[in-house]
Amino acid sequence: MERFHKTDLGEIYLGDALDLMVDIEDKSVNLIMTSPPFGLVRKKDYGNVDADQYLDWFRPFAKEFIRILKDNGSLVIDIGGAWIPGQPTRSLYHYELLIMLCREFDFHLAQEFFWWNPSKLPTPAEWVNIRRVRVKDAVNCVWWLSPTPWPKASNRRVLVPYSNSMKGLLKSGYKAKLRPSGHDISEKFNIDNGASIPPNLIAIPNTESNSNYLRLCKEHDIKPHPARFPAELPEYFIRMLTDKGDLVFDPLAGSCVTGEVAERLKRKWLCCDLVKKYLEGSLFRFETKHRGKKKVPSYNLCHPAAMWNGTDSEEALSDDGGKKRPQKKTKT
Repeated sequence: MERFHKTDLGEIYLGDALDLMVDIEDKSVNLIMTSPPFGLVRKKDYGNVDADQYLDWFRPFAKEFIRILKDNGSLVIDIGGAWIPGQPTRSLYHYELLIMLCREFDFHLAQEFFWWNPSKLPTPAEWVNIRRVRVKDAVNCVWWLSPTPWPKASNRRVLVPYSNSMKGLLKSGYKAKLRPSGHDISEKFNIDNGASIPPNLIAIPNTESNSNYLRLCKEHDIKPHPARFPAELPEYFIRMLTDKGDLVFDPLAGSCVTGEVAERLKRKWLCCDLVKKYLEGSLFRFETKHRGKKKVPSYNLCHPAAMWNGTDSEEALSDDGGKKRPQKKTKT
């Protein structure tokens, strides 16, 4: 196993993470934060396994994960869904992975999160753009698991600003009462805690286009990793689930986004990947002189019934569910 790079707090290794984990002590890692290759139909440059072979591929990793994690540690997996070839239905592989981790390896599901990428393109084009029988797939599942039911965590680390409506309630006051739903709203609801507890839906656009990483990759003629998650995603979980000095590990690191964030947040870290060209580009993430502050955007969720054109006109639904491909309209 070749150590590719070392910083004040972390190390990057070139090679198979299964080989690296052999040398990691039992119960020594606080957080495994990773985004493994998805079980997609279309093959990617970085290598990905078919959905029907995914569980067998992942089992050796799971065996090592449960061994090296501390009892109060966490495993966070960002994983996207996949479509069944030739039809507009979804694979269950990422749910089967979750069930396998819990039933075969005794992980506990601490909570499921969903990463919504507002900038995601409308794919697959055949079902979304052409036949118009599905909507765009813009959400990844993020499984937060732990070896015990009690991983260390604090949602105070990831609070979000109050909404305008909540600010209004705090200003005008809210009468304590029993809601029709049965929820008993007490006087404590009027306490201004400075920020709000976030939901398990995380809205982060994956629109990196002019970052230092991409710019320096271009300058040095290095191909950037094609499937990077935004730094805000690992930052969310590193903040919530670890303390300064804790050890964070990404066994399928790609361009080492997890390592970059862990270094900035003063956590110890390990990253590993099989592809040398991606690790070469990852070194640009640790050139501190190029770092800059990123503007954090905000997003609103549209009401499901809000029609874009404000009319009630509806085309008749196709009885075959879109099985027959629509004919192109001819110009007259």
